[in-house]
Amino acid sequence: MENKKAAKNKSKKFAIRIVNLYKYLCNEKKEFVLSKQILRSGTSIGANIAESECAASKKDFVAKIYIALKECNETAYWLELLRDTEYLNESEYNSLYSDCMEIRRILQSTTKTIETSES
Repeated sequence: MENKKAAKNKSKKFAIRIVNLYKYLCNEKKEFVLSKQILRSGTSIGANIAESECAASKKDFVAKIYIALKECNETAYWLELLRDTEYLNESEYNSLYSDCMEIRRILQSTTKTIETSES
């Protein structure tokens, strides 16, 4: 239960950061393709966690958490690409990437807890 709350809170804060990153990339850097990709994946993490709260079954819950985990990994990829193409400096990248990895660890822990309880 604690992981679920932490994941929900952190993913929402992260989504807000991603929306602000999207605005920055569009307005300041005039970058419109990668910014749209990271907006989609970065906000999808929290959306799938929110959907998991109303899951019809344990299987549905696990599926939503795994989707959130996949979106988290995709977001990490876009962050790396934005850094490597110099749209993000090292400091900006490190801050966002650190938050992304923290959410990833929570989601991985959640999936392991579920898998352990099913064994």
